[in-house]
Amino acid sequence: MRTVKLALFGLGTVGSGVVKILQSHKEDFRRHVGVDVELVACTSRVRDEAVNLGIADMFTTAEAIFDNPEIDIVIELIGGTGFAREVVERSLRSGKHVVTANKALMASCGGELLALAAERNVNLAFEASVGGGIPIISPMKHSLISNEISAVLGIVNGTTNYMLTKMDQEGLTYDDALEDARRKGFAEADPSADVDGYDAAAKIAILASIAFNTRVTIDDVIPEGIRSITPADLVNAREMGYAIKLLAIARRTEDGIDIRVHPTMLPLSHPLASVNGVYNAIYVIGDSVGETMFFGEGAGSGPAASAVVGDVLEVARLINAGVGPIVGCTCTDSLPIRPMSELVTKYYIRLSVIDQPGVLAATSAVFGNHGVSIYSMIQRGSFAGSADLIYVTHRANEANMMAALKEIAKLDTVNEVAAIIRLED
Repeated sequence: MRTVKLALFGLGTVGSGVVKILQSHKEDFRRHVGVDVELVACTSRVRDEAVNLGIADMFTTAEAIFDNPEIDIVIELIGGTGFAREVVERSLRSGKHVVTANKALMASCGGELLALAAERNVNLAFEASVGGGIPIISPMKHSLISNEISAVLGIVNGTTNYMLTKMDQEGLTYDDALEDARRKGFAEADPSADVDGYDAAAKIAILASIAFNTRVTIDDVIPEGIRSITPADLVNAREMGYAIKLLAIARRTEDGIDIRVHPTMLPLSHPLASVNGVYNAIYVIGDSVGETMFFGEGAGSGPAASAVVGDVLEVARLINAGVGPIVGCTCTDSLPIRPMSELVTKYYIRLSVIDQPGVLAATSAVFGNHGVSIYSMIQRGSFAGSADLIYVTHRANEANMMAALKEIAKLDTVNEVAAIIRLED
């Protein structure tokens, strides 16, 4: 067994977790996995992190790492698509294997990077880019490879799931739930990537690429976030037998790939409906395996670092065995991305209206004129002359629904279209 040498870019939360795992389990890896891995170099914006972790003697420059022929695996934990892309590309070009947790990078230019890895006959592993410590990418590439995947649905952002859980269980407003998430360290100072759905969009783009063997990028996903969700919507949903989750959805259809991120009402009987707090879950449907769900902590130093080190050990095993990459890029098909306007689903609509006669008839008429059939309607009590009209529709076309709501918003008796939530049955 030869020692596989590692270099680490980034000593933040996840990077520090990786160092600690390597320090505490080195002998376990030798005995149980049959590999000897050694961290020999690291770099970060702040050298103090290396000092705190006891690896100051390994601190060096990026150029020194790129130029060192003895380094076998580069671990990229910088994040973003700027310098991180340079790190991955230069490492691959120099014949080094790469392990990354960078969802933004893999969702935007994963195809090009995987092609470069194949050209250089090295591995590019990215298990930690989706779901933190939840094994999902490797199972989809290996264990489920005999299946035609028809759908992947996921709660893949712990921050928003935590906020929605607090709003549902404790009646917190969006602002109060966000402040609570910040205090607990679950939300960033700028939470836009989480609450506006961009983080989830990157992750579902990665999963869809693997599931449907077609390159899907983050630009193919239209994200909607949770800013408009209120405790009232969560109460209404529960009374109707649903839970509201920020869901990332990718489906194989006759017309191509249906992919989207938005707040979704799920039946309380669905396994994803009971996933609360900072937990993530990914629900995969295959033609042979049926319905499966992968559940666990989706973020944080420990879970993400666990996935990174798992990739490192797998690549180290292949190096010791003297074999090349087993499963590289699987995007050999070219399924089209289905436009969001062609979506057909059910909708929950909450309108804030002036509480006076004729409002119900006027809004219902607009829905009817646009081919949107109403399944049920509830009126919530009046406050200061306003009331909420809550519609649940039969299956309707997205373009027709948006046209109807645009017209309804212009009615003199309508204050606002307060909430639009799609239903998944």
